[in-house]
Amino acid sequence: MKTFALAGNPNCGKTTLFNALTGSTAHVGNWPGVTVDKREGTYKGGSKNISIVDLPGIYSLSPYTPEEVISRNFILDEKPDGIINIVDATNLERNLYLTTQLLEMDVPVIVALNMIDEVEKNGDKIDASALEKALGVPVVSVSALKGTGVKQLMDRAAAMPSERKGTTVLKDSLSKQLETACAYYEAEEVASPLFHAIKLLEKDEIELERKGATATLEKLGEEDLEAVIADERYKYISSNLSNAKVKASKEVLTKSDKIDKVLTHGLGNSHLYRNSVLYFPLDLL
Repeated sequence: MKTFALAGNPNCGKTTLFNALTGSTAHVGNWPGVTVDKREGTYKGGSKNISIVDLPGIYSLSPYTPEEVISRNFILDEKPDGIINIVDATNLERNLYLTTQLLEMDVPVIVALNMIDEVEKNGDKIDASALEKALGVPVVSVSALKGTGVKQLMDRAAAMPSERKGTTVLKDSLSKQLETACAYYEAEEVASPLFHAIKLLEKDEIELERKGATATLEKLGEEDLEAVIADERYKYISSNLSNAKVKASKEVLTKSDKIDKVLTHGLGNSHLYRNSVLYFPLDLL
């Protein structure tokens, strides 16, 4: 049986997708030692048994919250067959920050662009193919609420290679430090050495507990690189990924938007008045 972990920001529609995938097969408990929900179920739409694990909603894989530690440890220790990274398509840049960290792990990743119907309702578009090319992993547009694109997502997830080498969006300015840190983890035969190396540069408290990590960090200098790395991630997303979203060439207005335009800009138009009472043309209502 293959196991896929659902990972994403809070409120990205992850639980809605989990329910769409598993239906009545889902069961809920707690992760060992913490009162954080653990949801597991079996994918109901395929001929092969596929286990789905809904990880807690997180913004990063740094160990600042129990949810982040749970998600990080599950991926690294349990080694799922793949990660389904749910990205809120209406908040693309913010959600892709976590994506850049997941890609640094040696695990297959597929991105589910969720709430794509909301994006299209506003007249905008996201070029999933362009985003897929930029990220180097499959990207599928879905609406978890409506169930559209879900089967395609799972078909592509099931077809992913069983292994994948981690990649990073960080620039060459950190290459020497990363090379030194990666060499340490490779010598220790630690899985996902790139992910661990970057966390060590961030002075991640979990990494610093590892024997020999502090000595390795001393070779890299005293500079605190956590803020530098975060800034590099956002710069990369802004320059290379956010342009996959194409804004509508013509503004799409809701009914309330139309009324606001009349109230704020149309008061000088005499044809909007009858007997000193403001009225709205029928085509606005």
